[in-house]
Amino acid sequence: MNETTREFVVENGGGERLDIFLADRIESLSRSTIRKLIDSNHVLVNSSPSRASYKVALGDRIRVTIPPPEPPDILPEEIALDVVYEDDHIIVVNKPKGMTVHPAPGSRHGTLVNAILAHSKSLSGVGGVERPGIVHRLDKDTSGLLVVAKTNQAHASLQEQLQKRTAERKYIALVWGETKFNQAVVDAPIGRHPTDRQRMAVIKDTVRYTARDAITNLTVRERFVGFTLLEAKLDTGRTHQIRVHCAFIGHPVVGDPTYGGTTRSIPASYDKQGRRELEVLIERLQGQALHAYSLAFDHPVIAERLSFEVPVPGDMKALLDWLREHSAR
Repeated sequence: MNETTREFVVENGGGERLDIFLADRIESLSRSTIRKLIDSNHVLVNSSPSRASYKVALGDRIRVTIPPPEPPDILPEEIALDVVYEDDHIIVVNKPKGMTVHPAPGSRHGTLVNAILAHSKSLSGVGGVERPGIVHRLDKDTSGLLVVAKTNQAHASLQEQLQKRTAERKYIALVWGETKFNQAVVDAPIGRHPTDRQRMAVIKDTVRYTARDAITNLTVRERFVGFTLLEAKLDTGRTHQIRVHCAFIGHPVVGDPTYGGTTRSIPASYDKQGRRELEVLIERLQGQALHAYSLAFDHPVIAERLSFEVPVPGDMKALLDWLREHSAR
């Protein structure tokens, strides 16, 4: 497999670290991988090697050369996949809750990558050894649509569409509380929590702490007593973005153990039987009530617009059906 290149021009502002600038635009590569590419002179700024800490300037031309992946030590595993669409260039998968997208320390098996390696002999190498074919990610306990690239050409095209926001990702989220808005835009930068490095957070002090722009568009789909069903459309793709933004506005995603979605109480307006039934349905959620239900993008080769939708998983559907029957507004 041949190496691939990506080129960028700094068109707005400047002053951002080179590794952060690239991590913001090549979603399939981790920041540590980007730093390795910079350190090995695979990243040129205005035709010269640079450092990860270099502050990009307006007009800088940045060229990233991504070498072909090393032979992976990740084993293919025959894991059932819900393949929504597949051709010679891409695979669209409906990922179940509980499945990690790519291997990580302590989680080398049972991932989407393990399953994809067994399913397809051809995957792009842009994401490196750990993430073959992976263009974007979903949290382990978030279900829904992902597109996987079989070729570097497809990977580059899909990454560019995500960066330019011509690819659309829409989610359904059941959140605690009744929102005061019908539509809202949450524009709040996200970074690692200053004291708990396992969590992300909205960062207000961007001078002391690193954060990246994050924008989520929220629209109310249905209202219930004590709950709201939201559609979330991403303008950016930060780690845990929807979960962090919903918690930030005071409406954490139901069932989210990290951002307050399991600490709320059922409203007292429900009778005793109703509260018991709701508690059981929420306890049965296999993760947060968040589902990537819609994905649309231009095919990377034939340029045809492709759109896909998948229904919410059974545990979330059971909860929504109960609320529709007993407490719809």
